Amino acid sequence: MGKKDDVIKEFMKIKGVGKAKAEALYVNGFDSLDKLKKASVEDLTKISGINEALAKGIKKELKEEKTEETTVVESVEETKEEGKKVEKEEVVSKKEEKEKVEEKEGEEEKYKVKKKPELSVELKDKLFKRRQIKKRTPEFLREEWFRYKRIPKNWRRPDGITSKMRVNKKYRPSKVRVGFRGPREVRGFHPSGFEEVIVYNVNDLEGVNPKTQAVRIGGTVGTKKRLDIKKKAEELDVRILNI
Repeated sequence: MGKKDDVIKEFMKIKGVGKAKAEALYVNGFDSLDKLKKASVEDLTKISGINEALAKGIKKELKEEKTEETTVVESVEETKEEGKKVEKEEVVSKKEEKEKVEEKEGEEEKYKVKKKPELSVELKDKLFKRRQIKKRTPEFLREEWFRYKRIPKNWRRPDGITSKMRVNKKYRPSKVRVGFRGPREVRGFHPSGFEEVIVYNVNDLEGVNPKTQAVRIGGTVGTKKRLDIKKKAEELDVRILNI
């Protein structure tokens, strides 16, 4: 049993309950929060000035206070358990980190830098020029590809007597022409600088120069032959571009 003023102040903290309603609750026998929590909605509606909606609101708010108290107790227990779990997880994570570091060190040892070609200064300059030309080369699209859905975005030479693209009018897309080609000396070269040679069996590797040429295994070659070619290429120090 608390003092009247203290109990009324506690009741006034509830949403929708003013001083008059708090005093009415106290007068009707609810002289503590515990009694108010135990009261039903019907008991509260019997008091003058308290309708059903307010009674439900009071009950809901008091229930939320209860759940908050229980959650505080549960959270304290959970933090203790989590603390124990965290200690165990830290020990496990340290072991995993050590294992990962060891694995990375092993992978770094296994990794080999890909072989580079031996090129002259002139060829290196030509490859650089080819890269620069490639950067500024537009995407060649078929005439009026944007106008109809049925027209694919592949290249076809423009024709027709009224075609503006054919006669190179302004603001028309670029056409395929000689000026977009790269230097003749490095045409067909791989971006790494190797000259590509297609091989289909082990015997095709005999004439390959490992300093300037690299091989690409044909698409029709089976797995067994591919493994044989790979083994022979490693012996001859020849780079394979598609393995």
